[in-house]
Amino acid sequence: MPESPSAAVRMLAPAQVAEALGISVDEVIALVHERRLRGARVGSPARWCVEEQSVTDYLDDQAEEARRIALWHQSQEASFPELWGTGFVRNPD
Repeated sequence: MPESPSAAVRMLAPAQVAEALGISVDEVIALVHERRLRGARVGSPARWCVEEQSVTDYLDDQAEEARRIALWHQSQEASFPELWGTGFVRNPD
């Protein structure tokens, strides 16, 4: 029998996620509440668990956001007179 998709999900403790991301456990729980990480309370007594794949997805999203911000900053530093062909040209060809 093939494995069910839910059997492949690896769950991590918030402390593990916090250590990997370099943040506090409270911040991990806040990210779960904000739905930026996928997690659930399981067991008795209930304890938080976070999907390992959601941590990877979160890191990918953070890297993409940083890339877009860097590109935006680069575009803001462009010298429009240079682009439009008038004014001082810093790096002539």
